[in-house]
Amino acid sequence: MSKRILFSVLRIGIAVAAFFALLSWFGVRMPGKNVSKAAPLSSDEVALREELRADVQRLAGEIGERNMWHYAKLNAAADFIEDSFSRAGLHPRRDSYEIRGQACHNIEAEIPGQQGAASAEATAAKAAVSSGAVASAKAASPPQIILIGAHYDSVFGSPGANDNGSGVAAMLALARRSAEKTTQHTVRFVAFVNEEPPHFLGGDMGSFVYANRCKARGDKISAMISLETIGYFSDAPHSQAYPSPGLGLLYPKVGNFIGFVSNVHSRTLLRRVVALFRKHAKIPSEGAALPSFVPGVSWSDQWSFWRCGYPGIMITDTAPFRYPHYHSASDTPDKLDYDRFTLVVSGMEKVIEGLDKL
Repeated sequence: MSKRILFSVLRIGIAVAAFFALLSWFGVRMPGKNVSKAAPLSSDEVALREELRADVQRLAGEIGERNMWHYAKLNAAADFIEDSFSRAGLHPRRDSYEIRGQACHNIEAEIPGQQGAASAEATAAKAAVSSGAVASAKAASPPQIILIGAHYDSVFGSPGANDNGSGVAAMLALARRSAEKTTQHTVRFVAFVNEEPPHFLGGDMGSFVYANRCKARGDKISAMISLETIGYFSDAPHSQAYPSPGLGLLYPKVGNFIGFVSNVHSRTLLRRVVALFRKHAKIPSEGAALPSFVPGVSWSDQWSFWRCGYPGIMITDTAPFRYPHYHSASDTPDKLDYDRFTLVVSGMEKVIEGLDKL
């Protein structure tokens, strides 16, 4: 009997070891050279830091808690985001829906890609030669879209500086810098409403409504990047936790890195983004392509796009697995590490540039 038990234990041990080996190879091992610590800010990054600080202060310090229980403040945040897009020279659009008779607004702004324009011109020329008719640009295949999103609501009882004022501030900073550039792909920035409970992972979640509308009209989204709680870092020992004890064997125990997370289906996009980020990285990074049932993997707006068949990833400081003020009244602007937060945003600017060239 003891031999049988020993053999069973051995088989289980081998199976567990094999599982973690496969997980490490396919889901954890990421391309590119990682760095071990954060670098000093450049002069441009110092200016970016103050821009991020000002936007987080506006959202979480001045507007404060913003959700359906504080509807006027939710709309104030929407107005601020819309105005920020306009000031950047973009043309924002509200994609609205209703919950119990109250209007809720996703807000988008995009830079049309040259790739789509070239495709439309080529289609028109070909049709004109073959039929003598003037072709419509509608006949062209839709351009590929790189979508950068962040939810702007906060959970009940919290001003939401890190969750998710940090994500919105990052998105706005990236939109301002992208507005000055010519892109091959269409680059779209979207501020999502109602990510937090009770709408979380449900039909009234703003990004779920939005993603379904994208699918219905045939939008070709090649990359969806969700900026989710990205402003807190720690060098303290054991400052990083994980949803599974096994993951702690594969990842650092110090919360000084930015995380890139996807489901298994979006692994290719994840690896591409991590490689681009590390090419210019000035802050440590870790990546994980894991089954969506692992706690935390689907906990933001990328989930909505997965449901519609689009590849998507989340960029995060890992929120409840690191941030002691998660979903609390103490999630205030003074808790963020603005230097390292800035390095994340600076790196993401390079990622967008890199994705556009692919």
